[in-house]
Amino acid sequence: MTSTNAADSPGNHAGLANQPLRTLTLGAVGVVFGDLGTSPLYTLQEVFGNTRGLGISHATVLGVLSLVLWSLVVVVCIKYVAFVMRADNRGEGGIVALLALAQRSVRNAPTLRWLVALIAIFGAALFYGDGVITPAISVLSAVEGIRVAAPHLQAWITPISAAILLVLFLLQRAGTARVGRVFAPVMMLWFVAIALLGLRMIVQQPAILAAVNPYYAVRFFTVHGLVAFVALGGVVLALTGTEALYADIGHFGKRPIRVAWSLIVFPALLLNYFGQGALLLQTPDAGTNPFYRMVPESLLIPMIALAAMATIIASQAVISGAYSMTIQAMQLGYSPRMRVVHTSDQVAGQVFVPAINTLLLILVLAAVLGFRSSENLGAAYGIAVTGTMVTTTLLALLVALRQWRWKWYAVLALGMPLLVVDGAFFGANLLKVESGGWFPLALGVLVFTVMTTWRRGRELVLRQLKMGGLALSPFITSIGSHPPARVPGTAIFLTANLDAVPHALLHSLKHFKVLHERNVLLSVETLEVPYANADERIELAELGQGFHRLLLRFGFAEAPDIPTALTACAPRGLRFDLMDTTFFLSRENIVAARHPGMALWRDKLFAFLARNAMPATAFFHIPGNRLVELGTQVEI
Repeated sequence: MTSTNAADSPGNHAGLANQPLRTLTLGAVGVVFGDLGTSPLYTLQEVFGNTRGLGISHATVLGVLSLVLWSLVVVVCIKYVAFVMRADNRGEGGIVALLALAQRSVRNAPTLRWLVALIAIFGAALFYGDGVITPAISVLSAVEGIRVAAPHLQAWITPISAAILLVLFLLQRAGTARVGRVFAPVMMLWFVAIALLGLRMIVQQPAILAAVNPYYAVRFFTVHGLVAFVALGGVVLALTGTEALYADIGHFGKRPIRVAWSLIVFPALLLNYFGQGALLLQTPDAGTNPFYRMVPESLLIPMIALAAMATIIASQAVISGAYSMTIQAMQLGYSPRMRVVHTSDQVAGQVFVPAINTLLLILVLAAVLGFRSSENLGAAYGIAVTGTMVTTTLLALLVALRQWRWKWYAVLALGMPLLVVDGAFFGANLLKVESGGWFPLALGVLVFTVMTTWRRGRELVLRQLKMGGLALSPFITSIGSHPPARVPGTAIFLTANLDAVPHALLHSLKHFKVLHERNVLLSVETLEVPYANADERIELAELGQGFHRLLLRFGFAEAPDIPTALTACAPRGLRFDLMDTTFFLSRENIVAARHPGMALWRDKLFAFLARNAMPATAFFHIPGNRLVELGTQVEI
């Protein structure tokens, strides 16, 4: 499967225009802002609970609150809302969509294109680490309210959290359609609740509002130095989930997400963070759990229940994002093919990937049982988030320079401050590697290795197949000169090289001594856009002697259904009757050998992945009763 570029178009999201802004805005509140909206549960707890040498005083509280405020302004408001969200790929966002967009802007520079791919793959790999840590820390932090409400039940926090997560992952195969209907009301209630809790404390300690002045953030650094830099590793937790603003623009559109952030989410978060700061000014020993310490005792149990629901929603958004990104990575050739279950016959984006669900469940439970508290997980959190933030900034700046044609000095003026901020957060979190940051980093390196190995392995397999292939044009000429026996019907040969004779065709002719009346050489191509337009879906050419060349194009966010796509060939003069059509496919048996291209251990890893990947026939929805597979051995 290869990829190419296509011109921009409105994409597949025209239906968004038919929905009221209010409906889309509420939907965005329920889905997009779950992770970002539950960050107050653990952010200030991580800063003041785990930063050595940082005491709770009037100056430190104002300094940290000022850092949180201006981090949200710079990273969320300026970087994502005003800048990155402009870089949509036919209405789709996210790190994989941005990879395709960035590669289109450097398609004539192979070295830069390769570097862009490595940067984006690393960011995507770190996203999976975020997908493991987010459910674990979110649910743990919500359930830890038990410490305040019923300290004698503290030993049950880990088992209860593990049970909630187990149920959450087991329910994934049922789809999120029904649960999704309650996402928006629950999250609206959550934001109203945290805003009121914060406002209650601010009224008691209005001096906390001085933290709006960035002077306190600057003074915090000048006074505390290295300790303040370490504290950034906790402050960045206020930004977890920011990537969802960009990743979900295809589901809700840019304007609803911006409206939801500006009018609902941002004000509620600020009120709650400042309320926690006011509590710390009033009660300095509340640093171990400032969120629940400002909840009135009579409301503790309802608040714990609401927080648990909000964190489940936050976890669901990350899990669904991992499914979507896996599908896009499969289409672009960076991931082995896996079984994909569409859980809704009305909404294309609702999917379930069983293999990813199982892996995430195992890793999330391992994180909960291994770290056992949100404080310990806080040390592991942040590296994945900040790493993805850095890669997003780099790719968006490249798109601005090469595709939007911004002047280099404009890109530099915007890019340098953003990269300094992202780099500071990433550097601060690197200090946490020894105390837990190794966990998401190790996951990211593992996923990065798998993705790059699969991509490189497929390139080597295609190279080997092309080297041993016969030129198509002379072959068709020889068929005319020495015609074999013909049988009725249509034969479709799936091939990655439309200029060479498919191995399946050669084997069929060699063993059966016959050709079908009509022979179609079919190749599937993945575009660097999420959805292919109707006019670019099909490319058809007649080659003579009953041979046709057919190229089907799909976007990286589409499910490639070959039988359905074949029905669209009828207006172009090529009609298919599936009951009279046979699909021929070569199944490669990969053998690791000491050939140039990859290290032997990567060859073996690729061979293992290829043996366990979903068959191409199932991935392309080819009916098994119309299929003939012929094996071939390929050494890499």
